[in-house]
Amino acid sequence: MGLTFLRHTTPDVAKGICYGMTDLGLAENCEAEFAAAVKSLPKSPKIVCSPLQRCKQLALHIAGHWGMAVDVVDGLREMDFGRWEMVPWNDIPRAELDEWAADFMDANPHGGESVRQLSDRVKMTLGGFADDTLVVTHSGVIRAAAAISDHPYGWEIDVKFGRWVQMAG
Repeated sequence: MGLTFLRHTTPDVAKGICYGMTDLGLAENCEAEFAAAVKSLPKSPKIVCSPLQRCKQLALHIAGHWGMAVDVVDGLREMDFGRWEMVPWNDIPRAELDEWAADFMDANPHGGESVRQLSDRVKMTLGGFADDTLVVTHSGVIRAAAAISDHPYGWEIDVKFGRWVQMAG
C-alpha cells in the first residue's frame, strides 16, 4: 500500500506569501477541514508528522479520532526558504527567482535549504517508515517524496490543503 501523505490544512497566512519553516497557525475553518480529512482518509496503523503546528494540530486531531499516538519527526518539516520566509513572492528579487529556476535542485539564492537538501532529508527520513504510515506534512515534502518514488507527477504533484495521496515509501 505504501505511505499516505496528507498535506496540512489551510494555514493562517495571506495568499502570495513565501513560507516554509515558519511555524504558522491554521485558518479559522480548520475544524471543518480536520473533519473532512478524517472522513476521507484510509486508517493507518501509525501517524507521523512534521514538528510545525499546522501539521501537528491536524495529526493530533486524527490520532484522537483513531485512538492512537503521533510521532513528531523533524525530517518532515517544510523547506527552509531562508530570507524569503514570509516575504511576498512578488517582492522577491527577480534575479534570485531566475537563479533558482535555472538550477532548481542546487541553487540557494535565499540562503536557506536547496531543493536537493530538502530531497536528501526527505529520502533519509522516509526510509525509516513502514508501509501503511500516515505522514502529515507539507507540499515541499510531498513533492520531494513524489520525485523520489518516481511518481508520474514528481516535483509537479499538487496536493491541496487537507488532501492526501498514496505513494511507495
